[in-house]
Amino acid sequence: MRCIVSAILFFAVAFVGCATRPLPPVAVKIPTRPINYLAEVKPLLEKRCTVCHSCYNSPCQLKLDSFEGVDRGATKRAIYNASRLRSMEPTRLFTDAQTTEEWRKKEFVSVTASTAPEGFNNSLMIQLLAHKIKNPKSLGGYKPDADDLTCSANGSELAEYLEKHPNNGMPYGFPPLKQDEFDLVAGWLYQGAKGPDPAAQKKLETPQTADAAAVVKWEDFFNRNDPKYAMTARYIYEHLFLAHIKFGTATNEFYELVRSKTPPGEPLELVATVRPYDDPDAPQVYYRFRKVYSTIVQKTHMVYELDDARMRRYEELFIKPEWLQKPHLTGYDPKLSANPFKTFEQIPPRSRYQFLLDSSEYVIMTFIHGPVCKGQIALNVIDDQFWVMFMNPDYDLAVKYPGFLKLQSDRLAMPIERGSDLRLVSAVTDEHKKLAVEYYNARQDYYQALNYGGLGYDAIWKGNSAADAPFLTIYRHFDSASVHKGALGSLPKTLWVIDYPLLER
Repeated sequence: MRCIVSAILFFAVAFVGCATRPLPPVAVKIPTRPINYLAEVKPLLEKRCTVCHSCYNSPCQLKLDSFEGVDRGATKRAIYNASRLRSMEPTRLFTDAQTTEEWRKKEFVSVTASTAPEGFNNSLMIQLLAHKIKNPKSLGGYKPDADDLTCSANGSELAEYLEKHPNNGMPYGFPPLKQDEFDLVAGWLYQGAKGPDPAAQKKLETPQTADAAAVVKWEDFFNRNDPKYAMTARYIYEHLFLAHIKFGTATNEFYELVRSKTPPGEPLELVATVRPYDDPDAPQVYYRFRKVYSTIVQKTHMVYELDDARMRRYEELFIKPEWLQKPHLTGYDPKLSANPFKTFEQIPPRSRYQFLLDSSEYVIMTFIHGPVCKGQIALNVIDDQFWVMFMNPDYDLAVKYPGFLKLQSDRLAMPIERGSDLRLVSAVTDEHKKLAVEYYNARQDYYQALNYGGLGYDAIWKGNSAADAPFLTIYRHFDSASVHKGALGSLPKTLWVIDYPLLER
């Protein structure tokens, strides 16, 4: 028994002796005045940090494009896990939690909190910045991804990580902060890492006068108590939920179109769902505009303009035409809401297709761009460059003959109707692939029967105005991609001609 106890004590002492001690607190040049986050710290973060820390899969999910992201902090949880069989709880800033306490329950830890004595700071942020100043060089060959970006939850874990990787201080892979920059951030951290005061926060969230008038007008349009307007608003929202909305004013401010449990004029109560067509679980939803005040970055900046001309266009496409059925509200059953050809069957396909063509660059951008820093899993299918064109609505049989679209609506179902979790039986049987093949064959037969001699170049949409984008070029840049108007580059290996059913999906 004594031998067992001695052995346990030996290993316990050995383990404690080997454990890495936290890094020593960093001495801070104590500021002589209050440091303003919005005027001083945020511009510095934008210059040195935000480009890597502004997307869903930022290192450790630490987003530095807003104070809310800084305050939320970091987490060990990987945002993507390709080996998982079940869905993961999303962690979208401004959406899946609203307070610091809620984020702590979701396993996020502070990167600004300090327990050091007066004159010092030991927050994770200052330790990483100070370590970079002491070890400024980046070692090894160029790699787009770090071999080990372990997310540390406390000082001991950070010390262990930096002991293994002494050249992985922050900014990672770039020169350290200049001394005056470091002193600014250190002083702000020493003062408690305070964000905007209530007055400044209200100014951030409140539209300027010109935009406020536009918000009132558009929220009235989207929330009219009329089935035709309601289904039009739902269709538009489900395509614009990723957009940065611009109202055609001189304010240079942007907004998100969101669903709310509260009507216009009341504080917005966000309906947070994984997908825009998921059941809102509310007696009634209202379409509201929420101002974007985080730093604008290219990877998420997909601009869509809502002005008087756009409202007239919506009325021309959706309100004035007679619909295929008497306008009525449809529900949110997963199999229904995940299939736009059933959900919006009552809206003429020509109106739906022309809505998409009017903003073809934006629509294509929504699945080429994305709020991720590294999207190579999705982009591996792109062979560096390809061109995209669109079928002329006058030649698209799904537009000309809505009955064909109705007949094929079951075959146009998408796997997402099952929800986010993988079902082994469905994965093995691959029923949606069979449906897709059946639809493809039916489509080919239909086109051959009605266009026996084939289609000419007139079947390619040429656009209706100079602002249209009938021809697009997509470039892949390893783990990101971009969309450009026009035919750029040499003749690519791949060229798409997209019709309405494909563009809608």
